[in-house]
Amino acid sequence: MGGGRGGGGYPEELRAQVDRYLESLSFSDTAATAGLEAAMRYSLLAGGKRIRPVLSLATAQALGREPASVMPFAAALELIHTYSLIHDDLPAMDDDELRRGRPTCHVAFGEDVAILAGDGLFAEALRHLLERQADPAANVLAAAIRLVSAAGVEGMVGGQYMDVTAPEDLDPAALRDLHERKTGRLIGAAIEAVLLLSGGDGPATIALQKFAAELGVLFQIVDDILDVTGDDASLGKPGGSDARHGKRTYVSVYGLERARELAEQSHSSARAALSGSGYDTETLTQITDYILTRQT
Repeated sequence: MGGGRGGGGYPEELRAQVDRYLESLSFSDTAATAGLEAAMRYSLLAGGKRIRPVLSLATAQALGREPASVMPFAAALELIHTYSLIHDDLPAMDDDELRRGRPTCHVAFGEDVAILAGDGLFAEALRHLLERQADPAANVLAAAIRLVSAAGVEGMVGGQYMDVTAPEDLDPAALRDLHERKTGRLIGAAIEAVLLLSGGDGPATIALQKFAAELGVLFQIVDDILDVTGDDASLGKPGGSDARHGKRTYVSVYGLERARELAEQSHSSARAALSGSGYDTETLTQITDYILTRQT
């Protein structure tokens, strides 16, 4: 995969804003549940690029809003993403013992607490969004519906089910559908829900919706490539997890070189959608370029 596409690097200042906001969150007001909060914060504050909430902040920026104005939504999105990682790592799912270079939640706190930590993060995400996002109530409700739809049976959870039950002869169209649900819908919601919060519609927002859909596909293709080519230190977990679990990926279906070509095509399509939106999409372009060329 190529690099140097003029995106100017990853918007680290937006990631820093997200990290500071997440660090400020608390979930327990009693000693009886302090241990649960510790498990939730352990996974939530484990680091990473915060791509999903950064996308939300960058979308707000493109729309002429202050990025911080959508931070409650962005935080809710990251809480839901973190819950999904905790549950993905469980022995009944991917059975991973490392995440971002340190023990996964169930290794550190036990399977029972890890399950509850994931459940708690999902519930607290919705509470936080509905209580803190200062936009018209109808807009907040529309954004919340988009978020939970992206996380539910027609989105991430449905895609995860398709993943664990996928036949060995999964065809390319079914593979794309699986990953659009499992990964793409939540990434899409990072952008689309900000449009809803802002009351946006019309041709320009359609372009951003197309961008969101293509970006989710790009992210998953690169993720599949990194699972094969990345080293354990840079990934923060053992590589080759997909192959060990017999999962159908863009690499297993198409081969490594074709998967790289598909990533380039998705990257080009995503950037084309951005250029046709009419918004100031410089930061969104940076993120798109980073996703293509990322190493972790």
